[in-house]
Amino acid sequence: MMSDTHFYLYVGALALSGFLLLGLALSGFGSSGTADRVINGLIGAAFLGYGFYLFFIFDGGEVREFYYAFAVPVIVIYRAIKNRSAQRAAQPETAPDAAA
Repeated sequence: MMSDTHFYLYVGALALSGFLLLGLALSGFGSSGTADRVINGLIGAAFLGYGFYLFFIFDGGEVREFYYAFAVPVIVIYRAIKNRSAQRAAQPETAPDAAA
């Protein structure tokens, strides 16, 4: 049985993860393509949906706790930063204009 504090922390983690993933999907930060953005959006919507269900509709019983809610945002942010760094490294550096 899950305590109330644990329950609310879990719902908060689901919401935070969902908003984070949706934000990355909408902004496209560090995504390597459309598929990454769609996957981030779908997973973010699923986390938000489950958090919404638990907070507003759920009235007791068994709660399925998915530890992905804690791991997925860390993995996605790591991949986004890694992809963003690779994109910047691939761009040729331009020399500043020497206007006289």
